[in-house]
Amino acid sequence: MKDIIRQKIIDSIAAPIPEFTRRDVYLPKIRGKAIAVIGMRRTGKSMFLWQVLSDRISAGAKRESLLYFGFEDERLAGMKATELQFLVEEFFRLFPELRDKHRTVFFLDEIQAVTGWEGFVRRLLETEKIEVFLSGSSAKLLSREVATSMRGRAMEALVHPFSFREYLRHIGREPETDVMRLPKAKRSLLEKDLREYLIVGGFPESVGAEARDRFDLLRGYVDTSLLRDVIERHEVSHPAALRWLIHHLLSNAGGLFSINKFYHDLRSQGMPIAKDTLHEYLAHLEDAFLIRSLSIAAESERKRMVNPRKVYPIDMGLIQLFNSGSNLNIGHALETCVMLELERRRVDVSYVRNSTGSEVDFLAKYPDGHRELLQVCTQLYTADVLKREIQGLLDAAVEHKKASAHLIVLDPERPSDIPKPIKWHSASQWLLMAGN
Repeated sequence: MKDIIRQKIIDSIAAPIPEFTRRDVYLPKIRGKAIAVIGMRRTGKSMFLWQVLSDRISAGAKRESLLYFGFEDERLAGMKATELQFLVEEFFRLFPELRDKHRTVFFLDEIQAVTGWEGFVRRLLETEKIEVFLSGSSAKLLSREVATSMRGRAMEALVHPFSFREYLRHIGREPETDVMRLPKAKRSLLEKDLREYLIVGGFPESVGAEARDRFDLLRGYVDTSLLRDVIERHEVSHPAALRWLIHHLLSNAGGLFSINKFYHDLRSQGMPIAKDTLHEYLAHLEDAFLIRSLSIAAESERKRMVNPRKVYPIDMGLIQLFNSGSNLNIGHALETCVMLELERRRVDVSYVRNSTGSEVDFLAKYPDGHRELLQVCTQLYTADVLKREIQGLLDAAVEHKKASAHLIVLDPERPSDIPKPIKWHSASQWLLMAGN
C-alpha cells in the first residue's frame, strides 16, 4: 500500500493540470477548516478541485506543495483508515523541506471510499500545516454529514451544474461587457444561447450533446442518484412510490407540491404508504441534490409547514425527461433557472402568496439584509398578462415593504408601461449581472 501511495503522489505531482471551464463557486474563507466540495453527481466537483489547485499555482504556490489524490482507484480497494497516515508519511518523505515550513494543500477526491476518513482529516488539520479540500459522491459526502462527522471542522462549497455565465464560458461566448452594451448581433446570439441553455441545462457532459444522447445521459444521472444516493443509502422500502414521486416533481417544475395530496393519489393507485415516509423521501431527494424546494414566505413556522412547497429540479435539462408534452415549457425552465441562480448567490428564497390571492415567484433575502420580490415570465403577451404579473408584485410590495420589486422577462424588449417602483430586467441581463 505504501508503494502504491508513493507512486500515486509522484504521478499526481508530475501530471499536467487538465483543461477545465472556470467555475464561479463560492469558497468559504475561514481558516483552519476543511472545505467539502459537494453537489449532485456529474456537476464537475473533481474538476473544480483542479481549478483551485491551478489558482494556487497562479498565486505563487509551488507545484509540489499541492497534492491531488484520488481514492477511486482499484489498487486502493480495501484501504483502511489507519493506512491514510501513509499518505502523509510518503508525501513528506518525498518533500521533507515542506513539512511545517510551507503551507501544503491536499485535495482528497472520493475520500469516502475509505471508511473512517473523518478522524484522519480532523487530525491532519490539528497536527499538520496542511489545508484540506474534500470531494466525493453525494451519497457519502453531504453537507449535513460533513458538519456532523467533522465536528465543526469543515465548511461546504456547493457546485451546481453550469450557470448561464459558465455555460457561455464553456462554449466560448461569455460576454466581456454589460449585456446592454453589446452590439445587436451579439445580443441576438446571446438570446439564442439563453433559450438553448434553458433546454439543454448545465450538466457539463450534456452541453453540445445530441438530444437523444443528452436524454440518455441525464436519465442515467437521475437513475444512478436515485439508486445509490437514495434507495441504497436510506434502504428505501417503497422504491415504486419514490419513482412516482420523482416523476411527479420533475414533470411539474415550479409547481406547488402537497404531501397530503400526493399521499391520497398514491392510495387511489393502490400504493399505501405513510405520510411521514413521503416527507422522508422528499428530504432524501433534496439531500441527493436532485431537487430543491421552497416554502411559502411567512413568519409563522406552522404556516410554512402546512402550505404546499414549490419544487424545482437541480437543472433545467431534467425537466424534459419527464415532460409528457412534445415541447418544453420554457416558462417553467426559466423560473427554475432563476431559482437556481438565487441559490448560487447564497440567497434565502421563498415564494409569496398575497392576501389578495395573487402570487409572486420569489422573495429573496440576501446575506447583507436587503430583500427582493422577483416575478419571472417568458413574455408579456397581452395587457392582461402584464397587468397580472405587475399586480402580483404591487400587492406583495404592500405586504413586504422592505423588498424592492423586480420583473424578469425572457423577451429582451422592455414594455413602456412598467410602473416606476418595479424594476424590469431581461432574463439574460439579470442572469449575467456583475457580482454573481
